Amino acid sequence: MSEDLVIGDDGLARPLWASSNSMLREYYDSEWGMPITDESGLFERLSLECFQSGLSWAIILAKREAFRRAFANFDPEKVSLFSELDYQRLIEDPSIVRNQLKIRATIANAQATLALRDEGGLADFIWSFKPAQTPEPKTMEQIPTQSEESKQLAKALKKRGFKFVGPTTMYALMEAVGIVDTHLLGSHRRGSSGIWTG
Repeated sequence: MSEDLVIGDDGLARPLWASSNSMLREYYDSEWGMPITDESGLFERLSLECFQSGLSWAIILAKREAFRRAFANFDPEKVSLFSELDYQRLIEDPSIVRNQLKIRATIANAQATLALRDEGGLADFIWSFKPAQTPEPKTMEQIPTQSEESKQLAKALKKRGFKFVGPTTMYALMEAVGIVDTHLLGSHRRGSSGIWTG
């Protein structure tokens, strides 16, 4: 078994990052890598990955409920209508990450999400970049941080007005919503999405 896997007190193998506290373990066991195929769900994950850029995912996950309250439960129709007053409210909200560019990007991304409905919607658009195969990492070092598909997705989203959607951030999104499976071989979650087997 990979040295990057830790056997929990429940006998299940997880990577070290998912074993460090109960919040991350619960997220890893029940959510990370499971398919998200609805507009609101993908807009939320896209927004959270945007805020995570340069930060620890644990920080974002701990603040997720606060983000949901601040951003109208990530309803893109509501967020797209946020005014300058809403922006001021957000920049003064200590319960979220108060980054001016990321807050403005999230509002712009909501507007871009609505515009994408003419092309079939955010979910179909993002999932159209699903690769023909997924990595099969045995160690954390073998997990890519971006891919040709994440580069293409980033470029396509930027062209449609999305912000903070670089190829590394988009690869993290693809991992989080099941488009690729980067669970380590030997992890109890490997293949759990039903999208990829093995």
